[in-house]
Amino acid sequence: MVIYSIGHKNPDTDSVCGAIAIADLENQLGNETIPCMQGELNPETKFVLKKFNVSVPKILTDGEGKKLILVDHTEVSQTVNNLGKAEIVGIIDHHKLGDITTSTPLEALIRPLGSTCTIIKQLYNFYDKVIPKEIAGIMLCAILSDTVIFKSVTTTLEDKKVVEELAKIAGVKDIKKLGMEMFKVKSAIEGTSIKDLVLRDYKDFDMNGHKVGIGQLELIDLSLIEKIKDDLYEEIKRMKGEGRHSVFLLLTDIMKEGTEMLYVTDDSNIIKKAFNKKPEKKSVWLDGVMSRKKQVVPPLEKAFS
Repeated sequence: MVIYSIGHKNPDTDSVCGAIAIADLENQLGNETIPCMQGELNPETKFVLKKFNVSVPKILTDGEGKKLILVDHTEVSQTVNNLGKAEIVGIIDHHKLGDITTSTPLEALIRPLGSTCTIIKQLYNFYDKVIPKEIAGIMLCAILSDTVIFKSVTTTLEDKKVVEELAKIAGVKDIKKLGMEMFKVKSAIEGTSIKDLVLRDYKDFDMNGHKVGIGQLELIDLSLIEKIKDDLYEEIKRMKGEGRHSVFLLLTDIMKEGTEMLYVTDDSNIIKKAFNKKPEKKSVWLDGVMSRKKQVVPPLEKAFS
């Protein structure tokens, strides 16, 4: 029976490229696997796949009756519909362990690294399989994306080592130049709706019984969205009205290495508890905060507990 590898809702570069890479490895191991994604490509991922001439995965949103390898997530709120009617045969992730459970044993590898693709590179090494040039290229980009070109606190020495190895396979000589090309594309907002900007890299979390949404826009300069900041705020306000306790939108300036966090919440004291910052009317500046996974989600979960 065919296996489907799939990343989280509102797919980012790591989840898409990770699904493609693990499918390639599984196929080399004799396990027929098809890479999938749960939504349309964001501009950065579209750029990456085009640059390395890799086909766009098919869209899959319902897991009923399917064998799945979950990539880059372990949260029920972030996975496919009807997960309970699917068979999870594998999980590969670099986030905290979420609330997904299984009724049968499975292969699971969760490591505190900067990117899921770093873990997948280690799996290629473990099984002594060759990484195709184009797959190495997209994995390289995924790691640069998730670690914000090594600026994020999630970056490890292993991520840097793997990037060097993948760059050699992919024929990439200037890693930083490639990273900046990606982030220029990632910062592009022209022609994109306000809703799509909020959802570009958005996840819902269950925090002590409260539904909490956290989106992130990584930008070369926050001045790019100054004129639409009020519109972004109105959109997260609308989303909160759909049954969420809080919605946070991280506007991350990768050059200044900090984040302006827009928020709509039932309890603004949560922000004080989580970040020891007095919230302004609509936002708060978080100096040095680049990572949702390591610097935003953990303190918020602690504040909600």
